[in-house]
Amino acid sequence: MNFDQSNQIKKIIRTIPDYPKKGIQFRDITSLLEHPWAFRNCLSRLETEAIYCDADIIVGIESRGFIFGAPLADALLKPFVIARKPGKLPNETVSKKFNLEYGNEELHIQKLSPLKGNIVIIDDLIATGGTALTCADLIHENWDIPKENITVMAIINLPDLKGSAIIKDNGYKVYTYLDFDGE
Repeated sequence: MNFDQSNQIKKIIRTIPDYPKKGIQFRDITSLLEHPWAFRNCLSRLETEAIYCDADIIVGIESRGFIFGAPLADALLKPFVIARKPGKLPNETVSKKFNLEYGNEELHIQKLSPLKGNIVIIDDLIATGGTALTCADLIHENWDIPKENITVMAIINLPDLKGSAIIKDNGYKVYTYLDFDGE
C-alpha cells in the first residue's frame, strides 16, 4: 500500500499485560503477522528507510528481527546476517553480554559474517534499548564499523523507556515506525 496506515496497524498489535513478568506490557507482533497488508506496510516502511540509509548489510536480531530482516534483505538484494543467542551458530563467533529489564542475555555473530559499509540492524521493538545497543556495539567493536554507519530499525518504539534515546546517545542512528507512548 502506498499510504501510511500506522494508526490502523497500531490497533491490531495486541498488548499482553504482565508478560513475561508483572508490570511489563508486551507488544505482540504475531497479530501484525496475521494481517498481510499490515506486515507488507511495515516491510515497505523499513525498505524505504534502508534505501535512504544506503544499507549494505541487514542484521536481524533473534528471533523477531529475523521475521522482518530476512524479507527486507531479500527485497534489497543485500546479505542477511543473524545475531543469535549462545550456542545457536555453527561457526566461531564474537559475543557480548547485556542486561534486559527481565534478565541477562548474550548476543553472538559469526566471525566470518561479511559486515562492512552501512549496517542496518532490525528488531521488532525497542524498549530499554539493551538488545539493539549490544548488537550495534558488537558490530562496531569487532568489525571496526563507524557508529555513524550503523542504523537500528524497529517496528515498535516504547519512547517512555528511553531505549531509542540511549541508542542515539551512544552514537547510532535509529528509525522506528510506531510509537506506543505512555504504555
